[in-house]
Amino acid sequence: MARNRKSNLSAHAPTQRQLRAGELVRHALVEILSREEFRDPDLQGVAITIGEVRSSPDLRHANIFCSALGKSGKEEMDAIAAALNRAAGFLRGRLGREIDMKFTPQLHFIPDLSYDEAAEMNAVFRRAEVARDLDPEEDDD
Repeated sequence: MARNRKSNLSAHAPTQRQLRAGELVRHALVEILSREEFRDPDLQGVAITIGEVRSSPDLRHANIFCSALGKSGKEEMDAIAAALNRAAGFLRGRLGREIDMKFTPQLHFIPDLSYDEAAEMNAVFRRAEVARDLDPEEDDD
């Protein structure tokens, strides 16, 4: 019986190859998005940030977590991600000229709401009743 080289924990963790490909795609997309003009009204005048790119094991698909600077709210982020998905063919063509990979991955844009969630958590930690509970100098005798 052949021995499985990967443990159950590493089966879901990205490989070094996936991480390198994701960073390559992320850097190239940031360059492309900074210099391209889009006709889509949802993308005009919007500064888009790419937080992370997760590549599939075969590197043919890339999930791109995107957010827009100055925009907040799930509805706005969903609209921007939908607009980027509509422009995915155009962006994939530009990406193919920028990167040196055997296959240019299919691009799937997902709204990145982690910044909003972090801001909500910071607001909770700043509340008086929570700050009182977190104060290390207060002795509970």
